[in-house]
Amino acid sequence: MTDGSQVGVIFWFLSFVILISGFMVVSLKNIFYCALFLVLCLFSVAGIFILLEAEFLAAAQVLIYVGAVAILMIFAIMLTTDMASKEITQTNENVTVGVFVSVIFAISTILLIDKTSVWRYQDHDFSEGVTVTLGKLLMTKFMLPFELVSVLLLAAMIGAIVLARKERS
Repeated sequence: MTDGSQVGVIFWFLSFVILISGFMVVSLKNIFYCALFLVLCLFSVAGIFILLEAEFLAAAQVLIYVGAVAILMIFAIMLTTDMASKEITQTNENVTVGVFVSVIFAISTILLIDKTSVWRYQDHDFSEGVTVTLGKLLMTKFMLPFELVSVLLLAAMIGAIVLARKERS
């Protein structure tokens, strides 16, 4: 892919974009712009997944979170909110409590990750690639749960179609 220094620069750039766009999501008063910054944040997370050579997770991130959830939120905002109105007021003006809770949460998370061995990096052999390894696991070790989830999703889709047809007639 690229050498280590380029990966480091890309990682820090994406991390900076994630932090800034995440801050903008929670601090802007216009909900439409918040949703757009959420899309930027989720795309940057997908970029981090690509740097970690987890292409499947990056594709799932873009398809599920960006393509479905965030775009659905943007459409819902556009269809339900008067976008021309400039008088959007923030309901909570108490920033100090939010900053205090965020700092406490960040410190406790860092201490927890440092002390817990479960969160430490474990070396795995992914010589075939993460996507190929995941596919092999889904078709061998996790075949029954994968098929059960597939049947459950198919039943939910058929049920949604039946309910939608009943409402039309």
